Amino acid sequence: MAPQTNAGTPATSRSRSAQAKGLAACILLALAAASLGAVASVKAAEFYHTLSLPSWAPSSWLFGPVWTLLYVMMGTASWLVWRERGIRQARGSLSLYAAQLAANALWSWLFFAWHKGQLASLEVAILWLLIAATLLAFWKVRPLAGLLLVPYLAWVTFASVLCFRTWQLNPAALS
Repeated sequence: MAPQTNAGTPATSRSRSAQAKGLAACILLALAAASLGAVASVKAAEFYHTLSLPSWAPSSWLFGPVWTLLYVMMGTASWLVWRERGIRQARGSLSLYAAQLAANALWSWLFFAWHKGQLASLEVAILWLLIAATLLAFWKVRPLAGLLLVPYLAWVTFASVLCFRTWQLNPAALS
């Protein structure tokens, strides 16, 4: 069965230009979500350095490049799903994707802007579940799309533990 677009025609029959524009739009959407979180993280490196951190915590410079790569991979994965099924047929998968993007942006506000360690720890667990659900939904549509989310899930697994441990080490700073 040929992949379908929201208009009912095979996605692969779109021009290369239309597919490239779709990819750019999907990546830009992911980067827009990143930007929402980045607004809350303007002073993240400064704040991060004031915290007591576990010995295995990465240097603050690592987060930007890792997150940039992960957001590009997320956008590419969503494009593969859109390309394969279109918006209508992939509504459930793409809705999960949108929900996890929103949850991802919210975490930065909870932790870096509002210094709410307990809420950030709870929210990142919800984010993890949303990512896992999105990964499975994307995998069903196109395995490569799910595979592109594996590093994201792995990083958020690590970040979840780091967030929780940092909150434990800094109860006054992350009330």
